[in-house]
Amino acid sequence: MIITETRVRDAYRITPEPIPDHRGSLYESLRYETLRRATGHAIEIRQVNHTVNRRNTLRGIHGTTVPPGQGKIVTCVRGAARTMVVDLRVGSPTFGGHDVVGQDAESGVAVYLPDGLGLGYVALADDTCMNYLYTREYTPGMIIDIDALDPGLGLPWNLTEPPVRSERDAAAPSLAEAAAAGTLPGYEQCLRAYPAM
Repeated sequence: MIITETRVRDAYRITPEPIPDHRGSLYESLRYETLRRATGHAIEIRQVNHTVNRRNTLRGIHGTTVPPGQGKIVTCVRGAARTMVVDLRVGSPTFGGHDVVGQDAESGVAVYLPDGLGLGYVALADDTCMNYLYTREYTPGMIIDIDALDPGLGLPWNLTEPPVRSERDAAAPSLAEAAAAGTLPGYEQCLRAYPAM
């Protein structure tokens, strides 16, 4: 697998290298030691979730409070998605910055986000299924919601029609509003929370 840092500091794109044969192909989607060396984080998986989405569903931007935090590795296992990684860490050199990652079942491209980074995506096909591997179990009240359509973020969703959103996502504050309310984690706080090697 090829692991490269995105334009958002500490977020990584994981691109598998398929080995094809007459049956199809095989690829490693995750190898602990390879990811640890590339990211500097000792990642242990504590929870696995899936979402199934109709085309044009927009989820996010979602992050977590620190503590407890909840790092994640997200892969598209069916369909396709346009994924945004957003830095929610106040004081980070890339605070408010984003990167776009194309994800689909065929490529197997995954995204690793440690504590303090937000994720959102729009489903590009009906029945798009996203797989989440989490470093911590969900705790009520830990989720931070940011409006995915916040003009201040200017995320390039490339929407051609109004997206399908949850009421919670549609009512989420802008990044500036969340920062002013003190709900976002601090950069140094997140660095201390990252899993040690």
